[in-house]
Amino acid sequence: MRVGVFDSGIGGLTVVKSLLEHQLFEEIIYFGDTARVPYGVKDKNTIVRYSLEALEFFKNFEIDLLITACNTVSAYALEEMRAQAPFDVIGVVEPGIIATKNALTDPNAKVLVLATHATVSSKAYETMLKARGFNNTISKATGLFVPIIEEGLFTGDILRSTMDYYFKDLEHPDAIILGCTHFPLIADAIADYFHNNVTLIHSGEAIVEYLETHYVFTEKHPEPRIKFFASENPEALRKVAQNWLDLPEEK
Repeated sequence: MRVGVFDSGIGGLTVVKSLLEHQLFEEIIYFGDTARVPYGVKDKNTIVRYSLEALEFFKNFEIDLLITACNTVSAYALEEMRAQAPFDVIGVVEPGIIATKNALTDPNAKVLVLATHATVSSKAYETMLKARGFNNTISKATGLFVPIIEEGLFTGDILRSTMDYYFKDLEHPDAIILGCTHFPLIADAIADYFHNNVTLIHSGEAIVEYLETHYVFTEKHPEPRIKFFASENPEALRKVAQNWLDLPEEK
């Protein structure tokens, strides 16, 4: 199978990393809308318009499946994309909810959702978690993490100060949904902040779990072809991808 992965920037590379680790696809086409990142501060109509423009880009490739590796897109534009796509389109919100349900046995567990302002405003996570019996959910808009991650600051004083700003008055959660695909890049720092005593729900692993449940994969692909595209400075995206995904230069 050939899969497309769409994100507003570099965050979707965390999903690509999980896809590579599980060797699911023969070819991966990645597009990051780096010229217009972040999506999480934009209104719904703009998010839908940008997402449909990205969909048109992927129609140039004979992909079997498109993953919208962006929680904001998944919350606001998924149905519109599905209506216009000639291939399956899946988001990251539903797989994240399923992974949370599988990870937590106590419906009273304290769940913290970290996401962009737009994703939090959509109430997508709270609504779907409540439908599955979880009533102790708090969502926190943590959009400052996105530009910090885009700058490659995965540790250090700036990140720590930002976590203090967001987390210092919160009750210790039982689980944290990393509701933006950028956030797994700082997962270790977040876990450390909460004394490594919290369950983290990672979009990439949740997507893999969802794919293996809903699709049939007949063989492994240990060395898939990968193509990276960006709306601005694609070379910078490729360099980040090579570093984060540990890819050889020729890819």
